Amino acid sequence: MSKLSNKNSSEAKPILEKSKMSGADILIQSLVDNGVTTIFAYPGGFSIPLHQAMTRFRDKIRVVLPRHEQGGGFAAQGYARATGKVGVCMATSGPGATNLVTTIADAKMDSIPMLAITGQVSTESIGSDAFQETPMVEVCRSITKHHYLVTDVNDLTRIVREAVYIATTGRPGPVLIDVPRNIQVAQCVPNFDAPMNLPGYNRVFETPSDELLDRVIEVMRKAKRPVIYAGGGVVSSGAAAELLRLAEVTQIPVTTTMMGLSIFPRNHELALGMIGMHGTAYANHAVHESDLLLALGVRFDDRVTGKPSEFAKQAMIVHVEIDPSEINKVKEADFPIIGDVKTVLQQILSKLSVHKPIPELNDWHHKIDVWKKEMPLLYDKNSPNIVPQHAIEELWKATQDRATIIATGVGQHQMWSTQYYRFTKPRTWISSAGLGTMGFGLPAAMGAKLACPETLVIDIDGDGSFQMNIQEMATCYCEKIPVKVMLLNNQHLGMVVQWEDRFHQSNRAQTYLGPIDNPETFGKGTGISPVVRYPDYVTIAKGYGWDALHVSDKTQLAAGIRQMIDSPNPFLLDIVIPYQEHVLPMIPAGTTVQDMIHR
Repeated sequence: MSKLSNKNSSEAKPILEKSKMSGADILIQSLVDNGVTTIFAYPGGFSIPLHQAMTRFRDKIRVVLPRHEQGGGFAAQGYARATGKVGVCMATSGPGATNLVTTIADAKMDSIPMLAITGQVSTESIGSDAFQETPMVEVCRSITKHHYLVTDVNDLTRIVREAVYIATTGRPGPVLIDVPRNIQVAQCVPNFDAPMNLPGYNRVFETPSDELLDRVIEVMRKAKRPVIYAGGGVVSSGAAAELLRLAEVTQIPVTTTMMGLSIFPRNHELALGMIGMHGTAYANHAVHESDLLLALGVRFDDRVTGKPSEFAKQAMIVHVEIDPSEINKVKEADFPIIGDVKTVLQQILSKLSVHKPIPELNDWHHKIDVWKKEMPLLYDKNSPNIVPQHAIEELWKATQDRATIIATGVGQHQMWSTQYYRFTKPRTWISSAGLGTMGFGLPAAMGAKLACPETLVIDIDGDGSFQMNIQEMATCYCEKIPVKVMLLNNQHLGMVVQWEDRFHQSNRAQTYLGPIDNPETFGKGTGISPVVRYPDYVTIAKGYGWDALHVSDKTQLAAGIRQMIDSPNPFLLDIVIPYQEHVLPMIPAGTTVQDMIHR
């Protein structure tokens, strides 16, 4: 055991100099030494020593108790996405650990720096199907950037240092540390200066040659219809300022992926908005007709490309990407550049300052302006109902002049948020993109608010997605985390309903979330629009200690949003919306811009 400063173990702290420490104390001290100040942790039988250790470091690390391990994992992601720092979550072995699997996969898909620590049965029991044993390294092998099963307490300091380094460098991603219980209680004299041992991991990239960059600038000079296509890699590298400068120097219009939504000011004259399945029509048409595509920190996701062979078919492609495995994976690049986006853009900007000026693109800008006028984002502003697009636009108007982070769940509300909330600063948009995980919004907002306590944090959610991690309302109340939830409540799984309407003759197949009066006939038509809403989210929210308000009258919407924003407490604004609304435009999966649905 560690030497204690007094007999009260809840107040005692380990003495670190040349004294033996338990593996649990070593792990927590190592987290502190590597800059971790917050951890989202749910205890269990095989992580008790770790939780006991955290009580001895309570003046150095804040431990937040989620109400479900998945909530803790997504909160860690919200923390990481808002700051760029590693987000840390912890669970016990077996079911506790497997409840983190979805969050780990989500972090892998979106390149989020996350550290997942799991308890494990003792090493002598591994492989015996012991109580609550799950081989987490094997389960997570393909969804982590790296993973560890600790078998020697002396390795802990090195492993934690490596894990944080791997998670946050290069292309960020999740790292798993699986810690058997006997390692947690084993003792040794730790070496907190133990060097990393990563012979196969190299995050140092060769600088692109002057010849290559000169050729890129030459094709930029010759291009008549160039487009910048920017993604999450620009966020990760902190290259938003360089992206803005490149666009303004060259006057090349910019479209972003969903992950890159906040990196370019949406109100800028060169902004095209988001590209892809539910991106703006003019962004999709611009890329389709481009002759040069500057792809920065993107992976040519299928929700962007549709049919890859037809995507940007006429364009020369310059692909700047930190992960070599993404180069030529979906689209072949004419000019592949492996490296950090920020560094590469700085090099390009430096060269542009001494090269001949980029020719004007007036004809290209005019064509895009025509598309913007002919194919704008539209919704029925005369509807007597509160349509979701209007609700989000009103939220943007109410928050545009203050620091605000928007998180979302997954579904139609997520896509409407990409269209109608006009982001201007990086790391103000937090959403599950690659994995599309329902239940993401509330816990992610919780993590973001803890990371940025002075910033207004709002989860725009749908009732289907919200219910998947609704228990985190308790965490927000008990931990005094005043997040806001704007709930767009249509009592349906809206995005699936939209696909049913478009491709399955409006046949409802388990997509209605309210009470079914006649189960035998339900699902044969277009659905129902019940007068009574169930569940009653206002009553639920108040049961969790939240402030809450129900709004169904369009004239009360703006006041309801203001009441939500002004509340010093966690607040749920339950807004009734019609379920028949569709997210448009829409490019059906696997098709092209020519197949775009406008209405």
